[in-house]
Amino acid sequence: MIPPVVDVSWLADRPDAIVADVRHYLDGRSGAAAYDAGHIPGAVFVPLDDVLADPPDPARGRHPLPATERFAAGLSAVGIDNSSTVVAYDDAGGAMAARLVWLLRLQGVDAALLDGGLAAWPGELSTAAPAPRPASFVARDWPTEALASIDEAATGHAVIDARAAERFRGETEAIDPRAGHIPGARNFPYVGNLRPDGRFRTPEELRERFEALGPAEDVIAYCGSGVTACHNLIALELAGLGRGRLYPGSWSHYSHTDRPAATGE
Repeated sequence: MIPPVVDVSWLADRPDAIVADVRHYLDGRSGAAAYDAGHIPGAVFVPLDDVLADPPDPARGRHPLPATERFAAGLSAVGIDNSSTVVAYDDAGGAMAARLVWLLRLQGVDAALLDGGLAAWPGELSTAAPAPRPASFVARDWPTEALASIDEAATGHAVIDARAAERFRGETEAIDPRAGHIPGARNFPYVGNLRPDGRFRTPEELRERFEALGPAEDVIAYCGSGVTACHNLIALELAGLGRGRLYPGSWSHYSHTDRPAATGE
């Protein structure tokens, strides 16, 4: 398995790698339109809503884990199969692309985030979509050991929330029904995995950030809808601490229940 984060020089040495653009915006902007306006040459566009999640469902969250058939069909359509090496990027420090990378790695596929994302690309951008290439991705069931239920998230001792601090504290909530966080959770905003230039912190720095949580297999990550939480899971792996678990429904599921919510730090 390749490292979970690679840089442009690593990518340049692997011309057969498939580059995936996973831009997605919560403010209504179109990721597809951003891709059309300019992307890394040769990159394919992977729409988060259509490939990396099932349709929204209050009982499952805003971005439920995709059915394996949906995931496989979406990847096949853009030329990704089980033998591919995939390097994914966005323009948000990997916040969105992390979902694709984490899901692919669960399937045993070599996949990594491009460190620094689109801004790290040194050349010109392209507006031309690559010619479709035949591919057949075969997906297996999502491994249960990589996922956590709402009950486990509500009772775990190493539960981390990747949202911005003001949403965690319950000071603002423009997306989900209630403000706040799961009682007992700790705030680990995904941006804390990045340096000011948008690249990942060193494995040593990330290890220092997360090691107080204990063994990675005890860590349960969540966010608003199970997308940016994958950034923390990739950071755990980059730090050499192992693989944590994702609560897929995250706050967008929890906040639809009558379970208690906490506010403040």
